[in-house]
Amino acid sequence: MFQSGNAGAFEELFKRYKGPIFTFLIRRCGNRDTASELTQEVFTRVIHRGGTFAHQSRFSTWIYTIARNAAVDHARSSRHRQHASLDQTGDDQQALSERIPGNLPLPDRGTEAASLRDALATAIDRLPEDQREVFILREYHGMPFQEIAQVVDAKVGTVKSRMRYALESLRRELEPWEDIARSPQ
Repeated sequence: MFQSGNAGAFEELFKRYKGPIFTFLIRRCGNRDTASELTQEVFTRVIHRGGTFAHQSRFSTWIYTIARNAAVDHARSSRHRQHASLDQTGDDQQALSERIPGNLPLPDRGTEAASLRDALATAIDRLPEDQREVFILREYHGMPFQEIAQVVDAKVGTVKSRMRYALESLRRELEPWEDIARSPQ
């Protein structure tokens, strides 16, 4: 048991949760470097707070709550930072202004799919924070609503409502892509 200082048990937990926590944080904050730093912070908090895990919920609920809180803390501390310039390059070394899809017809299905993925990522990023985190935990991490409610410290009905609003918003924003998404490959 990792709570009693068993390094092997902690290593097993680290292997199991490092990837999912990193994925959650990158989708939550939108930056790989920040997500990497926050992932380290999460596991540091797990080590320091291991004794507080009371087995009242699943371990995954507890660690995702720690990850969410780390992301919220980071967002609060960086609230006054300026937005990225359209000329600033991202992970793909492409300026933001070059990543914004145009209205021209796309030449092939692969390009259409890539553009649709970009549009979906942009639409998810535009969701209000409370809706985005519920959507990510449900759709990308497969968490049941009850567990999400524990992670975000809200009632199950509230979580379901946030999910419904997120889906409605995404549906509206991605409506121009409906024909492409439904067309056979």
